[in-house]
Amino acid sequence: MGKCVYLDYAATTPTDPRVSKAMQPYFFKKFGNASSIYALGQEAKSSIEDARSAVASFLGARQEEIIFTSGGTESDNLAIKGVAFALQKKGNHIITTAIEHHAVSGTCAFLQKMGFKITFVGVDKEGLVSPEDIGKEISDKTILISVMHANNEIGTIQPIAEIGRIAREKGICFHSDAVQTVGHIPVNVQELNVDLLSFSGHKFYGPKGVGALYVRKGTRIESLLHGGDQENNRRASTYNTPGIVGMAKAIELCRENMGQEAKFQSSLRDRLIREVPRKISETRLNGHALRRLPNNANFSIKYIEGESILLNLDLAGIACSTGSACTSTSLEPSHVLLAIGLPHEIAHGSLRITLGRWTKEADIDYLLETLPKIVKKLRAMSPLYDKK
Repeated sequence: MGKCVYLDYAATTPTDPRVSKAMQPYFFKKFGNASSIYALGQEAKSSIEDARSAVASFLGARQEEIIFTSGGTESDNLAIKGVAFALQKKGNHIITTAIEHHAVSGTCAFLQKMGFKITFVGVDKEGLVSPEDIGKEISDKTILISVMHANNEIGTIQPIAEIGRIAREKGICFHSDAVQTVGHIPVNVQELNVDLLSFSGHKFYGPKGVGALYVRKGTRIESLLHGGDQENNRRASTYNTPGIVGMAKAIELCRENMGQEAKFQSSLRDRLIREVPRKISETRLNGHALRRLPNNANFSIKYIEGESILLNLDLAGIACSTGSACTSTSLEPSHVLLAIGLPHEIAHGSLRITLGRWTKEADIDYLLETLPKIVKKLRAMSPLYDKK
């Protein structure tokens, strides 16, 4: 394998070697089932509760408010379906936004088929949803509001605390998908006024296949998985002890390093935001210029398709994306870019660059040297590009 510059940290992150080391004993030496009453099982159970305490502390939550899951998608499904089924006698209306991850929008679409009414609130050209617009859609049948903390494609950070205040005043459950923010920017469930919050370990240098859902004490949810009595009967399944321990270790490392990492990544991000449009004409930044994740830069490059850019970058040893990894095989333009008002032909030419713990200044140097050459080559072949 030749040169490899990884700039797709929003899709997934490498597992930190310190996380892998913390997980290792739980594959062979401490392999007990945490639901077993003998010493080997109770050792695993104790490690899980230590992990729960670490995760809860990071979020400003109580230990019993953390439910371990298989990742962000399950957490989103449990939050939204769980509240919908628990409160369906009270009402059938759910409010969300037009730019949610498919784990939220797809879950809402499923509930719509079951008779729930879903309102998808639009966003402005920078991807921001207005708390006032959310408030206007509330009715006496509204049982849940779900708004992502930051968008996975364009990096815009939403006014979650303000929306949470509105929801609390109306006595409505409020959920936020924080998959892109936990471990990268401060996330405190008290300050954000959320009742439910989803996140996933592999987005902050933990293992894949493990995540969690914060559920504020007193919030009613129905279980999706039925079987054992794990997680206080809220989520049946044998505990993924190595994954849970690994995610907790990853969160502890983020607690130590997050501020410093965000500062460095922001400087690299700002350099990209300055230099890419300067080196490549007819390029626009997608998302809010200031209210955005420290590691995210998303551009629309006119007259060429994002997939062609990605393939050529890959040949040069650079890994980026056009948007969400979950929809990377779709030929449809990003629903997020369409929601912020981009026409189809421009939305097709998007490039998402996301940075992480091991991104170096030299990686950005190489991208800025390589990308303009690729764009020049592709535009020369494009019938849309004016070559005059």
